[in-house]
Amino acid sequence: MGATPSPRSTVPRGAFVIVGDSSYFVALADRRDRWHTDAVRIRRTVPQEFLVSDFAVAEVVSIVGNRQGGKAAQILYEYFVDETEVAFVDGRLLDEAMALHLRYDGRLSAADCVSVALMGREGIRDIVSFDSDFDRVRGIRRIR
Repeated sequence: MGATPSPRSTVPRGAFVIVGDSSYFVALADRRDRWHTDAVRIRRTVPQEFLVSDFAVAEVVSIVGNRQGGKAAQILYEYFVDETEVAFVDGRLLDEAMALHLRYDGRLSAADCVSVALMGREGIRDIVSFDSDFDRVRGIRRIR
């Protein structure tokens, strides 16, 4: 069974769908972020058909809202709703994520474990992220 897609989703599965980590979207939205230049470069070089979890959306909106205010967070939220596929975490996905959280002894955040579990469930190998913790996970490729 696949992730629960957002109602507006039309993203096809395959080599062009990648998972987006919150670090990428925060860096893209915040010109003062240390990874901003790299995020802009990535935006020009990789497919932008993203699958993100609702945990990642909440994380990005919270961080950007704290740094830049509610309006910037709202704009980013609307981007996720309109331009990405948002997978909503159900009990099974959360259980998979918690098993990963234990496997990595807490070194991957719960939100990161949801992303990894989602990747496994959907057969997606690539994640755009500046978080080196993903390098611990075999079988995925971190685009940075």
